[in-house]
Amino acid sequence: MTAKDSDRHRFVVTENLNIRLDVWLLQHLDVSRSQLKRLIDGHMVTVNGEAVKAGYLVQQADEITVCLPAPQKSVLLPEPIPLEIVYEDEHLAVINKPKGLVVHPGAGNQEGTLVHALLAHVGELAEGSSKERPGIVHRLDKDTSGLMMIAKTNDAYDYLVQQLKDRLVERHYLALVQGVMAVAEGCIDEPIGRHPKDRKKMAVLPSGREAKTLYHVEEFFAKHSLVKCRLLTGRTHQIRVHFASIHHPLVGDTVYGFRHNNLGAKSQVLHARYLSFRHPNGQQMAFESEPDASFMEIVEKARKMN
Repeated sequence: MTAKDSDRHRFVVTENLNIRLDVWLLQHLDVSRSQLKRLIDGHMVTVNGEAVKAGYLVQQADEITVCLPAPQKSVLLPEPIPLEIVYEDEHLAVINKPKGLVVHPGAGNQEGTLVHALLAHVGELAEGSSKERPGIVHRLDKDTSGLMMIAKTNDAYDYLVQQLKDRLVERHYLALVQGVMAVAEGCIDEPIGRHPKDRKKMAVLPSGREAKTLYHVEEFFAKHSLVKCRLLTGRTHQIRVHFASIHHPLVGDTVYGFRHNNLGAKSQVLHARYLSFRHPNGQQMAFESEPDASFMEIVEKARKMN
């Protein structure tokens, strides 16, 4: 691998920890276990200039060099993916994202994302936070459906992002959670940060960033609760992490909840139902979207369960 197609990382170990090389690297690199195994097996990882095995015990003063493949540059092309546009003008658009649609390109999702659909339906988009995220002001998880605001110009993007930072955007979600909640309404106020052992997950951590979720139970069932949630902050996986932390994980959430559920849900039952923000022209705007039939089928099963 040459310097042109790799990204070289160099570390010097400052402590004598006596731990395996692969374990040490997982703590210092944003890679998966499988990616790291391929790097080590391919001699892309050296210690003091020599290729070693994953079980090598890291010693103090070791010089570890890792050659990561350079990220591939993706060319974003419009794709005629069906998309429900709730509102659109020359500044922005509001869309109702379907469940199962990834928002922007990333590892394993270079095609078929919401961004590709937007390029086909909306056309010109704001630059966004990166080349892979044009127009994306805020995101929803792949299996979360509902309302999103999209910026078509850079000025609109900056304006909407600032509203998010100032907590002027109002976002309500509808979630079906496991168990009957003991308190009908309240606020989950627990900081959220990256999981210390699994970088793909988030967790409630004392060192995390402030995270607040208001909730109100709309309907109690025999073994579940249908909950309206309002985000006061916008941390990654916030609703999913918060409800799991109070022992009421979302139905179908196999990451933060249970692998199996008795309602047939294949992923988290979560929908972004309400969105309110100020348009760049100063007008206050509000939109509402009810969950789709698949969401309501799961809710109806919970309602009928004894």
